[in-house]
Amino acid sequence: MRPVFANSAFVSAPERFYLRGGGWRPVPLRVRYGLFEHPTAGLVLIDTGYGPRVTQGKRSLGLRLYNAILGPDLVTSGQPAAVLQRLGFTPDDVSIVIVTHFHADHVAGLDAFANARIIAKQEMLGRVLRAPVRANLRHGIFTELLPAGLLSRTVDVDGFALIEAPLGLGKGRDLFGDGSVLAIDLPGHAAGHFGLCFSAMPRPLLYAVDAQWCGDALVPERRPGFPASLVADDPLALAESTRRVLAFQEASGEVLLCHDPAVSPHDLSKGMP
Repeated sequence: MRPVFANSAFVSAPERFYLRGGGWRPVPLRVRYGLFEHPTAGLVLIDTGYGPRVTQGKRSLGLRLYNAILGPDLVTSGQPAAVLQRLGFTPDDVSIVIVTHFHADHVAGLDAFANARIIAKQEMLGRVLRAPVRANLRHGIFTELLPAGLLSRTVDVDGFALIEAPLGLGKGRDLFGDGSVLAIDLPGHAAGHFGLCFSAMPRPLLYAVDAQWCGDALVPERRPGFPASLVADDPLALAESTRRVLAFQEASGEVLLCHDPAVSPHDLSKGMP
């Protein structure tokens, strides 16, 4: 079982913003989401990426401003429905969506998966739904992107059994009871942020999501400071999560990050299948 990752959009940012010592040139960052087919759980999505609900149509003032500031350039062929169609599926075939955190670039397409169970931090979802609009806006969260009734079909990721992850990564939540996919807490970027370790692969893969925005930033001397630190929910926790991700990589594990501009062997090409 091998996950693949599609790119829903590009967002340009100065390299210096996410990489210490980087230049001022704008770099198109990817906005990935993943999918894999589990032998018993079926088709599983990892987040949903950006979608048109962020960039067009009726939206709150906050979401319109968010879109104007970040300017995501949607990849039409990389939207979940288009990717699923190329792979021979429809959105109704998706049995589970794993939501690593509730930022707009990870949940904007959730409304297309009304039949799917959601695996997420249930407590965090409840907090998001109860929080004032201004508090959510500060963290790039927009409840208008969350479908009605989402909490009722959410399974708490913290309810799964804890087992040891490979290569000294620590403990993770065994999502399917077979040790193949482990949810790994990686706090700091956002409250409740977690990654996924595909521990049964010949070379274990850690999808570290937004622990950093590019692989080079895992190295201590290249980690970004101000103003990137303003985006972090907890800069100290983020530094520790980054250290753990780097240690996993140095122990021969493979790491993939959501926004890394570099092409990964796990990325779906435009021509697939």
